[in-house]
Amino acid sequence: MTLKEIPTLNFKLFEHEFIRSNPHFKQRKPKEESFEFTINGLDLTPYKDRFKILKEQHPGADYISATFHSYVVRLLEEGRIGSALNYQDAYYSLKRFSGNVRFEDITVSYLNQYERLMIDTNGCSKTTVGIKLRSLRAIFNEAIENGIIRKEKCYPFGRRKYQIPASRNIKKALELSDVQKIYEYIPDNETDKKARDYWLFCYLCNGMNPKDMAYLKFKNIDGNYINFIRAKTERSTRNDPRLITAYINDDIQRIIKDWGNKDIQPNNYLFPILESHEDLLRQHMRVKALAKFINDGMRNVMKDLGINKKAGNMECYNGPQCQDR
Repeated sequence: MTLKEIPTLNFKLFEHEFIRSNPHFKQRKPKEESFEFTINGLDLTPYKDRFKILKEQHPGADYISATFHSYVVRLLEEGRIGSALNYQDAYYSLKRFSGNVRFEDITVSYLNQYERLMIDTNGCSKTTVGIKLRSLRAIFNEAIENGIIRKEKCYPFGRRKYQIPASRNIKKALELSDVQKIYEYIPDNETDKKARDYWLFCYLCNGMNPKDMAYLKFKNIDGNYINFIRAKTERSTRNDPRLITAYINDDIQRIIKDWGNKDIQPNNYLFPILESHEDLLRQHMRVKALAKFINDGMRNVMKDLGINKKAGNMECYNGPQCQDR
């Protein structure tokens, strides 16, 4: 009967559905997996301290840790450090709530209790909860695709099941008059002046974000223009990359002259933010530090100018606004 219910023979699923807890079979002890420094040819040494999920023990393939682990490794293989960190954060948030559980243990009731704990007790926003549970939903879909679980048996998301909370973030856009004030403002210290210039550079380069700015090289300059592909859309537009072009006006030229690298060889970074010999994790942390630097400086600028608005989209690089306790 169990074999007939499994469309394609999958030994992991067969073991879970038929052998486990069956008194006619001797139950094997959960295999303890040791940390490997190389997986699928990827050297994980640079990540072992920041990604403790790589050292997680998996009692079985149907435990969420196993799929979270393999998914994080895949993201690291693809160089998607920020996404890998988000999935790790989601896993440990769920583990703190109820331990490393099987997929079948995550029910609608489980998710409702988790949401209430995060919002009512830990003071997290719906946005934070949504980020973590969308990661979990992706892990469910990954486990289904790999034949570890069956959707019809234990998938808790969807219509008439659990709905991931969403919130509307109402942003107060800067008026051109606000931008003019920022443009004309001269901070009284070098730190805020540099932060203001970095923000202005991003603004003038068609809304470039800190990551794009950090990865710019002198070879991105073509005559009077800077050409780049947004990192945020690089994967989704891989087959048809959209090139963004920004004209180098006098202000952009001045900012590059004031804060850019002096060695203008084509493969050198435009600004002294990243170093070519660093691994992707270190570069990711530098980009986060850059975003924080710009945010902190611009908050001072906006306060001095009496503008009660956020200066741009740098906030998305600061990570979750709530850490569940």
